[in-house]
Amino acid sequence: MISVNQLGKRYGDIVAIDDVSFTLSKGEVLAFLGPNGAGKTTTMRILTCFMPATSGTASVAGFDVFEDAMEVKRRIGYLPETPPLYPEMTVSEYLIFVAKLKGLPRRDQPSGLKNALEKCGLGDVSGRMIGNLSKGFRQRVGLAQALIHNPEVLILDEPTVGLDPRQIIEIRELIKSLGGEHTIILSTHILPEATAVCQKVVIISGGRIVAVDSQEGLSSRIRKSEKISLHLRKFDELTIKKILAISGVMAVNDQVNSKENESYGRFIVESELGIDVRERLAQTVVESGWGLLEMKPLTISLEDVFLKLTTEEKPVDNH
Repeated sequence: MISVNQLGKRYGDIVAIDDVSFTLSKGEVLAFLGPNGAGKTTTMRILTCFMPATSGTASVAGFDVFEDAMEVKRRIGYLPETPPLYPEMTVSEYLIFVAKLKGLPRRDQPSGLKNALEKCGLGDVSGRMIGNLSKGFRQRVGLAQALIHNPEVLILDEPTVGLDPRQIIEIRELIKSLGGEHTIILSTHILPEATAVCQKVVIISGGRIVAVDSQEGLSSRIRKSEKISLHLRKFDELTIKKILAISGVMAVNDQVNSKENESYGRFIVESELGIDVRERLAQTVVESGWGLLEMKPLTISLEDVFLKLTTEEKPVDNH
């Protein structure tokens, strides 16, 4: 559906993006993650035909963004960071206006309007002036204008910026509901956004791609071992020794109560990558009479992956 290959953009001696490559299949939701100034918006503007690239190629639904810009625009709905709204127009007036600009045939405009209003939860405010709406509803109107012509691809640039927590949750749920029916690129620097709505993650730093994978794939890429959090009702001087005797266990870290500077039954059990020791560990705990209160695997969060990859800023070959 979307193919980006060695895309680059320079402004004189300034490199905005360099050798950006990734692909996206139909119906997938991709998070385009990076710090502010990493090159996210530049890439989005090239994909939406708002600006040319200096080098590389990109296509949407088989159409080249440089050679077939009009065909690409027909298949894309774009929500920029600041939605292009007219506060003096009502929601319906504005959406019909956008539909005409996008070349939606007159006979399809009523159904397009109805579909956009329903999907974005704007039915109750369709006759209200945009300038009188809350920021959350204005963001919904911005999303509706991207949807009005029912595009195959949605490109959303920082769609929840400036919203309050409740509005953020509402917009994320809305975006999640659009996945599958639409192919979506979500550009953001807010990590929970990617975790909440996306199946695939592209991380960009300093204008270069440093990783392309699922969240789970990124986690396993930098994980060196399996880790389990273990909470026991009681323990003794042989606890660590017995756990270390389990095949595959590499280390046991005793978690210390910082206030009392003494152990309180919590341990981090580290085992070899790919080896699940939970069953044998539980058996050892029960046989020893320690009392198992909790045992759960510890995963590397997207925040950990993001910080590690964007700090190192080493580009990853994804060709």
